[in-house]
Amino acid sequence: MTDLDTPVLTRIAEALERMAPPPAPAPSFSEASAYIWQPDPDRLEPVTAVSRVDLVQLIGIDRSRDTLLQNTLQFARGLPANNALLWGARGMGKSSLVKAVHAEAVKQGLPLVLVEIAREDLSSVGRLLALLGRATDRRFVLFSDDLSFSHDDSQYKSLKAVLDGGIADAPRT
Repeated sequence: MTDLDTPVLTRIAEALERMAPPPAPAPSFSEASAYIWQPDPDRLEPVTAVSRVDLVQLIGIDRSRDTLLQNTLQFARGLPANNALLWGARGMGKSSLVKAVHAEAVKQGLPLVLVEIAREDLSSVGRLLALLGRATDRRFVLFSDDLSFSHDDSQYKSLKAVLDGGIADAPRT
């Protein structure tokens, strides 16, 4: 190898790193209790002021509220819990309920982080879970609003694969 080869090899190495950068480090999660997933490049953007209402302001959804709250608090404490899917007409308080339950868990001092992922970014959910899996002191609620799928939708298949699981241990999200 000659001295002339060194600049060429350096340029090649730098180009390869731009094409396939190393995985983003997990954030410290000390900045906020809520984040928005940005997949290009992979990163979590902290949300310091979540737009939400207080849990007691949500009326007429007592059963859903109580069930989701109990399930989420169990999960945040490291106990068994279920995935949750809230459905209903637009404006019925589904998103408000998720954000209010998260606020209640945080108010109780539980290490629960809310991570919003856009529907169009569901194909990157595996990368998000890998990033979150590096944080061992937190529990994560993945929140995706306004989901709708067609029968052959690849976004649905990405989400279904995560919910169904595989041979790996279930994620702590």
